[in-house]
Amino acid sequence: MNISKRGQGIEFSAIRMLTPYADQAVRQGKKVYHLNIGAPDVETPQAFFDAVRNFEEKTLAYAPSKGFEALRKATSNYYKSIGIDFDMDEIYITQGASEALDFALTTCIDVGDEIITCDPYYSNYQTYLDLTGAVCRTFETKVEDGYRLPAKKDIEKILRPRSRAFLLSNPGNPTGAVYTKEEIQMIAEIAIERDMFIIADEVYREFVYDGEVFYSFANVKEIEDRLVLLDSISKRFSACGARIGSLACKNKKVLECVNKLCNGRLSVSTLDQYGAAELYNTDKSYFQEVNKQYQKRRDVIYQGLIDIPGVKVEKTKGAFYIFPEFPVEDTLDFAKWLLTDFELGGETVMVAPGQGFYRDPEKGKTKLRLAFVINEQDIKKSVKILKAGLEEYQRIKSGI
Repeated sequence: MNISKRGQGIEFSAIRMLTPYADQAVRQGKKVYHLNIGAPDVETPQAFFDAVRNFEEKTLAYAPSKGFEALRKATSNYYKSIGIDFDMDEIYITQGASEALDFALTTCIDVGDEIITCDPYYSNYQTYLDLTGAVCRTFETKVEDGYRLPAKKDIEKILRPRSRAFLLSNPGNPTGAVYTKEEIQMIAEIAIERDMFIIADEVYREFVYDGEVFYSFANVKEIEDRLVLLDSISKRFSACGARIGSLACKNKKVLECVNKLCNGRLSVSTLDQYGAAELYNTDKSYFQEVNKQYQKRRDVIYQGLIDIPGVKVEKTKGAFYIFPEFPVEDTLDFAKWLLTDFELGGETVMVAPGQGFYRDPEKGKTKLRLAFVINEQDIKKSVKILKAGLEEYQRIKSGI
């Protein structure tokens, strides 16, 4: 018996697709450094755990479908503290930002409508585009340009009558690009002129480096009725396992549909919401220290990469990813080989091959996404392994 054609067409995430090979490497006694996934090793603020431990209800009941009022209020206050205006009733709590994306697409897109995003884009978007029947169209951004957005006329060239929404992450995943105010306003202008939604993934807004200034789509008042803002506590508070996200919007029709979807899946984890609400009381100094830590890690991995012959890389400005180009014909093969056939002193590294971050996988065959979410010493070791591995891989492939 066959499964659905839709199910057959879903691809593995580029981020976790090599996990079986990493698990096998561990069983063989190798230590594997994980640069493939944005799972920070920074400690989650203690307030989360205290809130969960202090839960005193006798029954662990469903939460309200739209999320506990305390968490929606805390999220609203957080937004207002950074100059973004969303009231509590304009915010719905979701099972991570992934569910927020699912709800946004279901609400804004009909089967066959087009989502417009940049190449490269976050690989897990594709799963939800496939599930909702959306067609993905992309405009290209390049490493030599720092993955900046192209000119307005170049974006408009790919638009069609069924182009329904932009889907963009800022700061970018996998590129770490931080969009300027002018770039944000350019996308807003196109959305207004073409009557499109903007689905904005801003889960990395705290992580910008080198004096860059983050500018939110929510700061453009002219698009408030066509903006759907996706968010999460996963990266902000290093709480990936809590799976608490949110969707914020001012469009009442969108909110009405999202409310129905929230009712349909009943609720988000009760205990995780209690913990998340307390996280929003975290002092701003926490973000300042974490930001400094990631910038140091960024500097370490960047310096290591530019010392590898043949690697092309731009110093990322935000998030905690870097997206270099490697002098190999197929980074998927290289990444797999690192886990199955290579070790340096009993250690190897897991990376995310670039093919999964492009609509046309061929365009990503020389790229790797590396997450600098482990400590500086382990990053140095990982880059050393990458360099030694690349030398050996090239030697084998050339037949020397």
